[in-house]
Amino acid sequence: AGIGKCVAMDLARRNARTILACRSRERGQAAVEEIRAATGNPAVVLRLLDTGSLASVRAFARAVLREEPRLDVLVNNAGVTGLPFTITSERLEQTFTTNYLGPFLLTILLLG
Repeated sequence: AGIGKCVAMDLARRNARTILACRSRERGQAAVEEIRAATGNPAVVLRLLDTGSLASVRAFARAVLREEPRLDVLVNNAGVTGLPFTITSERLEQTFTTNYLGPFLLTILLLG
């Protein structure tokens, strides 16, 4: 939704292979279908990613590096606000992990 969806729509209009990295399979697939229909670009795909889980970030990065021949653009725009104080299973604060640590780790892993 929001900025991420607008960026994905613009990239798809430019005929780019576009990977939507989403936490929710249902919402992500709905966005994929909407973007494909609006742009005529079939190369819009969904991959699940929760930046609040470093294990999810690592799994996503491994899959992208294995499956994609190249990566030209990375847009890190996921984030949360107003969550109650929560500690993740990895013993990290949830908001800090989702907004900072997860995207940072993702960038570092995709740079190789």
